[in-house]
Amino acid sequence: MPITRDLFIGGKDVPAASGRTEADVNPYTGEVYATVAAAGPEDVTRAVDAADAAFPAWAALSPFARRAIFLKAADLLDARSGEAADVMAYEAGGTRPWAHFNVALAANILREAAAAVTAPRGEVLNAQEEGVLGLAVREPLGVVAAFAPWNAPLILGVRAVAAPLAAGNTVVAKPSEDAPIACGLLIADVLREAGLPDGVLNVVTNAREDAAVVAETLIADPRVRAVNFTGSTGVGRVIGEHAARHLKPAVLELGGKNSVIVLDDADVDHAVNAACFSVFMNAGQICMSGDRILVHESLAEEFTAKFVAKAAALQSGDPADPTTVVGPLVTRKSAERVAALVADAVAKGAKVLTGGTAPEGAVHPATVLTDVPKDADLFRTESFGPLCVLTTFSDDDAAIALANDTENGLTCGIITENATHGLTVARRIHTGIVHINDQSVGDEPHAPFGGVKASGYGRFGGRWGIEAFSNTRWVTIATQQAHYPF
Repeated sequence: MPITRDLFIGGKDVPAASGRTEADVNPYTGEVYATVAAAGPEDVTRAVDAADAAFPAWAALSPFARRAIFLKAADLLDARSGEAADVMAYEAGGTRPWAHFNVALAANILREAAAAVTAPRGEVLNAQEEGVLGLAVREPLGVVAAFAPWNAPLILGVRAVAAPLAAGNTVVAKPSEDAPIACGLLIADVLREAGLPDGVLNVVTNAREDAAVVAETLIADPRVRAVNFTGSTGVGRVIGEHAARHLKPAVLELGGKNSVIVLDDADVDHAVNAACFSVFMNAGQICMSGDRILVHESLAEEFTAKFVAKAAALQSGDPADPTTVVGPLVTRKSAERVAALVADAVAKGAKVLTGGTAPEGAVHPATVLTDVPKDADLFRTESFGPLCVLTTFSDDDAAIALANDTENGLTCGIITENATHGLTVARRIHTGIVHINDQSVGDEPHAPFGGVKASGYGRFGGRWGIEAFSNTRWVTIATQQAHYPF
């Protein structure tokens, strides 16, 4: 029997006002895993009502009391790692290693949020007038609209709500239709069990055809004061336009077209292992995945042989099998989209080094291409699948030009045994994140996470997350009476 879940509003599980539901489908089997409530605009308004009503008390709650809730939630999430792994496999095709990594990092994001609750938030300012004390004070905004994607559902679902809540805001979360439990309702369950007061976090799930109207209704509500979105660049542009129309700040963490650069002083075996992880972890469905592997021509022959052999040997298929590395994509349609990118590139002159065969259901084989021409769709488009392009370069200038030849700018990995060389190259790469002697996929809860260009704006992590979801208020205290000209 499929699981049945309602909306989470005001601390209660409630059906959609219309009574409608939406199927949550297992991408590997094609069977319905769960049925969730399909919210409409009236449900969004109910959720904002609850968040707005809960805001004054949550913002006024002792920081130590708020911190205790986050710390308890982190421990509860760790304790439910087996359940979370099952949900990720059934909803989004996540493999066991990926699921357990999600649990660990999501729990640490909650712990970092707990630390941020009691971190210093303000400055004492020098004043122009004698006898005046100036203060810059951080204050919560109010209700935050949070949009969480399916691909790293626990990490990104927790990240969608943790910093806004830690800053003293209340939240209405809209999880992805492809993982409504893992990136929304499961997180609400954990926080509710940890003692989060009613109405502080609300979750509205929806049918795919209603996604636009649900998002628009949520952003347009005047009580919503900020928007937090992680997802594709295309949808992020739409969300950003809605937020701008209503003069609401937004944090947008969007897609990437990331490179892993293997410099001439790299350890080839390390580079092969790092690049394989970057490309094929979670079947390439990570915003930081390595779409492009750039290899110095002096290492190209050895690297290519070892990399292609390793990619060809990766086991694909059932995400519940602990030996599976490349699980299914989130939908059969997603696998077909990746196959279309391969077919277009090959038709225009690209060479297949491994993979490239038709997908089986939602499972696409690990695929490596080379000689992809600029007129191929794949040259510019984020693959978001187990697919990469291998390209050689002659010197650092050529590698940097290739890496920067994209509208995106999220992350980059630079493999080198010479940190000075790596840093010299890194400073010329146009991304929000760069990892030297490591691959492109890396996330830590306290670090400033985000991109530039079409990969979005704003930063998560540590104090940057608190700053993103709070206002700076200027307060002065006059210790003596001022003199006025009239």
